[in-house]
Amino acid sequence: MANYLIIGASSGIGKKLAEQLSESDHHIFGTYFKNEIQSDNTQIEYHPLNVLDETISLNFLPETLAGLIYCPGSINLRPFERIKPIDFLNDYNLQVIGAIKTIQAVASRLKKSENAAIILFSSVAVQLGLPFHSQVSASKGAIEGLTKALSAEYAPKIRVNCIAPSLTDSPLAASLLNTDLKREANAQRHPLKRIGTTDDIANMVEFLLSPKASWITGQIMHVDGGISTLKV
Repeated sequence: MANYLIIGASSGIGKKLAEQLSESDHHIFGTYFKNEIQSDNTQIEYHPLNVLDETISLNFLPETLAGLIYCPGSINLRPFERIKPIDFLNDYNLQVIGAIKTIQAVASRLKKSENAAIILFSSVAVQLGLPFHSQVSASKGAIEGLTKALSAEYAPKIRVNCIAPSLTDSPLAASLLNTDLKREANAQRHPLKRIGTTDDIANMVEFLLSPKASWITGQIMHVDGGISTLKV
């Protein structure tokens, strides 16, 4: 059994991952911001946390932590000229500074584990270059750079990898998939002709956390239905 911290475990990929890891008898410490969860799953503990606070407290964690998964994100698709600089800054604070605060807070706990791993999240938009994605791409591009730097700095003790999904059927993407027409159009953009699921992403996270991925670090893993590399 291992101890894992999931920041943003109340919905979407984070919630699915917490449930999936708990089924393998791991102990999960999940955080939420607004959506408190009442659960009878004894393998999961939920704690309130706002990563935008100047200082964050994770004193509920045990001394040894096998993995950190940072899930908070946002999808704000607007023309570049309509996005104010403060909007970029707010996005950066949530997705990058929040991750930095959390990693710094738990690094000593991770170093005590035999198979420690950090999983961050990017977006397929960083590689593809998509219109109206400047706000997403700016923050997620920083996450990819952070992944590379930390994987070098923390080797060989902590592995650091990043998952870059395409559109995934989760509450975060609800406005992009709220009609059958939108759902079908987005599915057809992908070579595998479907929208990603939280299972697709959680399965990759679980693999990257496991000893089966013990020789993988510093990677940006594209779990995206083939859209970033294939043209069919």
